[in-house]
Amino acid sequence: MIDHQFGGAWTEQKLEALKHYLTAYRLIFTQNEKARFFKTIYIDAFAGTGERKTADVSDEASLFDPEELPELDAYKKGSARIALELSSPFDEYIFIDKKKEHAAQLESTIESDYPQLTSRCKVMQGDGTKLLAEICRNRDWKKSRAVVFLDPYGMNIEWALLKQIADAKAIDLWLLFPMGMGANRLLKRDSTPPQSFSEKLTRMFGTPEWHSAFYKPSTQGDFFSDEISLIKDASFDQIGEFLIGRLKSIFSGVAPTTKALFNSRNNPMYLLCFAAGNQIGAPTAVKIANHLLGK
Repeated sequence: MIDHQFGGAWTEQKLEALKHYLTAYRLIFTQNEKARFFKTIYIDAFAGTGERKTADVSDEASLFDPEELPELDAYKKGSARIALELSSPFDEYIFIDKKKEHAAQLESTIESDYPQLTSRCKVMQGDGTKLLAEICRNRDWKKSRAVVFLDPYGMNIEWALLKQIADAKAIDLWLLFPMGMGANRLLKRDSTPPQSFSEKLTRMFGTPEWHSAFYKPSTQGDFFSDEISLIKDASFDQIGEFLIGRLKSIFSGVAPTTKALFNSRNNPMYLLCFAAGNQIGAPTAVKIANHLLGK
């Protein structure tokens, strides 16, 4: 089920859902005797400066209407502060940003505003997708549990990374999937996408099955050609359902409810989704996240 939200207020809704989930998550790991064994980690792979506004625009900017770019800029960020301001903090925080100046500003913010947490925080400068993949591969997940927040610009996230997150069997994932800002832009209306777009969609969904899911034969055939033309047959709800189905194929649990986030012109930008990697913890995690997504 997709819960549709309109207007710029979705930034607050996104961050409120994250805040309430992190609060509940830490409560579980402090009150449950068995859960106390684990080290809890919060990871933000696109952390920005920790403030609500940055000047980072992705390489996918050419896909967007120029009028949308200021809105994209204004929606970042706030998630780092929310995680740092929890009454029950995580044992470890990992913040990643591609830009050196952003990482430096976030580091400075932590030192000045959250000095009691500096020993728990690590700010990394570099490609968020690559560094997060390394963390997923190299961490001893038998002793750790994590919440990963992926709030990228454009289509930085590919299926290979989501698979690595799921394979850790220890990570809860909050994902802002680029619905209107990415996937839908690549799905041409009157024909299948060109090769470059098709390859990008396959890397995003981890399968070429999107082709048969989102396109159907045209009822208006060409009298002079034997070729069957295909046209787009995919609503935003259908794209979201396809994504949820794909996530269910690799994660132990996926919240059935998602939140479609619209910009001030009522155009869908992102789809907020939740998936849990640990089989034991997934039912509880999904129940909490699903409730928050449906609010």
